[in-house]
Amino acid sequence: MKNLFKKALLSAAALGLSTLSWAAPAPKGEVLVVLSSETALPLRDGKTFPSGYYLNEFGVPADALQRAGYRLTVVTPRGNRPQADQRSVDPQYFRGDAREMERIAGVVEQLTQADQIKSLPEVLESGLDRYAAVFIPGGHAPMIDLANNPLVGHVLRHFNANGKPTAAICHGPITLLAAQDDPQGYERSLGNADAGRAQNWIYSGYRMTIFADAEEAAFEASLNGDRLRYYPARAMATAGGDLRFAKAWEPHVVVDRELITGQNPFSDHALAQALIAALAER
Repeated sequence: MKNLFKKALLSAAALGLSTLSWAAPAPKGEVLVVLSSETALPLRDGKTFPSGYYLNEFGVPADALQRAGYRLTVVTPRGNRPQADQRSVDPQYFRGDAREMERIAGVVEQLTQADQIKSLPEVLESGLDRYAAVFIPGGHAPMIDLANNPLVGHVLRHFNANGKPTAAICHGPITLLAAQDDPQGYERSLGNADAGRAQNWIYSGYRMTIFADAEEAAFEASLNGDRLRYYPARAMATAGGDLRFAKAWEPHVVVDRELITGQNPFSDHALAQALIAALAER
């Protein structure tokens, strides 16, 4: 990945896509990007699987936001540098264009320099009023330390209460479960027959989407017999979300009030457009 990022930066320079050119428009506002600190997804029976953010799900909307004139601030729970899921470093997620994948990798490299990453406590202490929107990329990592994190819930409540755009893609929407009374208890109940609706979940009744069961089943089939602890779409529906899906692997974005959700990796461009449009309306 490091070599890929270095190559991407050289490619970007050759194309005239320097950091200065990305930041050329006068900043219209600041967008908070919430990513996981973790890289090992717990599975059933105590096993784990390497995880992280999906390169396109982070990089494509991030690139679009910067080009539209927005500044991005990246935050992780511990303030450490987030890592990409190596499965996502694949041209199939960039319409088969390896050069575009390298360019987006350069965008991500610029945004994730270790000295630029903030921790959740740091962001909360400095205040959330400065941010115009919050964006949560996917990859399975949000299932590890975002969906069950009360501090993330505090962040989400701020954007919800103020009607500021909240966007999440693929597995990113699982993070929304943090905005309930007991996100850790709810997570522990998943997979049990008596799992019930989330208590005081601020998104109960919202129309939304997330990685569909059919798509998750295809991923799980690649685990050589290992199994996920739970399927995100079922967890969101059980909590009280009004889930909407397109056919597997088709781009699909759902907008309900301030909430913008994308179903799968191929929803990256559509989600970026929807988020930028929502920001322009404010």
